[in-house]
Amino acid sequence: MDTTLADPLVGRLVDGRYRVESRIARGGMATVYLALDIRLDRTVALKVMHRSLAEDPAFVRRFCGEAKAAARLSHPNVVQVFDQGSDGDVVYLSMEHVPGRTLRDVLRERGRLGPREAVEALIPVLAALGAAHQIGMVHRDVKPENVLVTDDGRIKVVDFGLARAMEGDRHTRTGMMIGTIAYMSPEQVTEGHADPRSDVYAAGIMLFELVTGRQPYEGQNPMSVAYKHVHDTVPPPSALVPGTPPQLDALVARATDRDPDRRPADASAMLVLAVETHRSLPHDPEGSPPPPAPATQAVSLPPPSDAAPLSTAASPPASAPNRTLVQPRADLPDEETGSSDQESAAPARRLRLNWFLVALALVMVAAVAFSGWYFSRTSYVKVPADLVGKNVSAARSEAESRGFRVRLGKGVHDDKIPKDSVVRTEPAAGTEVETGSLLTLIPSLGPRLVGVPELSGLTEQEAKKRLTQAGLKVEKISRISHNEVQRGRVVRTSPPAGEEVKIGSKVEIVVSAGIALPDVRGMERDEAERVLQEKGFSVRVREVRGSGRSCTVIEQEPAAGTAVDKNETITLTVTRCMPEFSWPWGNRDDDGDGDEFIINVPDVTF
Repeated sequence: MDTTLADPLVGRLVDGRYRVESRIARGGMATVYLALDIRLDRTVALKVMHRSLAEDPAFVRRFCGEAKAAARLSHPNVVQVFDQGSDGDVVYLSMEHVPGRTLRDVLRERGRLGPREAVEALIPVLAALGAAHQIGMVHRDVKPENVLVTDDGRIKVVDFGLARAMEGDRHTRTGMMIGTIAYMSPEQVTEGHADPRSDVYAAGIMLFELVTGRQPYEGQNPMSVAYKHVHDTVPPPSALVPGTPPQLDALVARATDRDPDRRPADASAMLVLAVETHRSLPHDPEGSPPPPAPATQAVSLPPPSDAAPLSTAASPPASAPNRTLVQPRADLPDEETGSSDQESAAPARRLRLNWFLVALALVMVAAVAFSGWYFSRTSYVKVPADLVGKNVSAARSEAESRGFRVRLGKGVHDDKIPKDSVVRTEPAAGTEVETGSLLTLIPSLGPRLVGVPELSGLTEQEAKKRLTQAGLKVEKISRISHNEVQRGRVVRTSPPAGEEVKIGSKVEIVVSAGIALPDVRGMERDEAERVLQEKGFSVRVREVRGSGRSCTVIEQEPAAGTAVDKNETITLTVTRCMPEFSWPWGNRDDDGDGDEFIINVPDVTF
């Protein structure tokens, strides 16, 4: 029977927008359909969550949050998320449709890749992961099944955030680990914690697989593989494929170091190493290398009950060993149980119920019980919103009292948040994170300040231009009389030059209006000249006949009160000065009108 025809969603219009045309693939977590977005008239891949997950409010909430975060991730090597929503019991994700196949399909068809070709396939994957890490997003399930190869050879990564969405409260309370065992970092196994370095580890495992054609660890069950991730060192690819360049061995070893602190800090850092490695690798020989012998194939793991992210390519579901696994961390064997796989193969020893086996069984039960208790302690808390705006020291103390590990990030300028107060947190306020997670406080450096430039002596236009270049505005222009600064030139600013103010602040410019010319009319010539010269003017005198007192200023040019510059020439009009002399028979009249004399007639004796 055709399962596509039997699928009730085929032919349905979901959310009044997406017409489902056919089913592409089905996994334990979701089913992917080819659909037409009738609003935008484009083909999309519609990922519909299984009903068992859609009925879990905690999952739906996380799924929507992660979908929104993934939609912000725009990168040519990332399958773009267009939309998310629900229609009754259908919870969906609308994504870019990428015709092609997965990297798993390529490995299945061709076998292992040459070293140079393998690194070339890894570089765009690291570029996509690096873009995600820059915005605080961790993929958590990097593997060939989640890497798509388009028909024209482009590589795209899919399913950002879906493993994170699986981590609902109902899982974490029982100590679950979410991911694909074959690619899971040691800290994901032991702590359930994933950060950018966990994606780097998975990328290193994937590079190992691309070069060797197999995964580094085998086991009789998923937990035995997980045990090896925690306790063993990933072998160099050259141990399985002789002739593998040592620089590729070094790249795999660096990415898969069991200590996260010794790995590249994120995918961008590993991308730099990968590009450097690629430059040093010789060209691969013509033709694909032969697939490895059957003995090197990874052992198949039983399929999980409900967790297999699907690609948007029309390819069959991933094989069971590489499906996303939902598994109790308490099942991780300890040192003795991990090494007892070979012993358990002997039926006689399993049936021998002596005191040693009884004691061993009790130890195992106690270990499993302790592990279950230990890992079930994991809980989630929300990043508090009330840290924003608080003093950094107070916010740090409060966050630490709530169980966060705290560090200070690089400060940023902010016009509203006072200096040394918290501008924002990373992760953002309201984000749900594990108890004990690292919380970064971003402190405020206060508003961005700029010094008021020195404008003295500039013209108005020059001063305005200089302020604009400094990011400041002209509030107003004031004019004052000034003896020293030329008329029309800047005397000073308010605030004064050199004072730091907010960018965009207004500055008053004070401009010289020159010197107000004093009124010297009515003064005698000598006095008028002295007054003007003391103020720095040059004086030119023009005498005219007049009816008033001689040597008196009757006019001045420019007129009194006019704004003039220092050293300007002032013309004075003065009544002609009469020389003083004595008459033999009399003296000038002292009334100053120049028309009378007193005649002294001497006594004459006749």
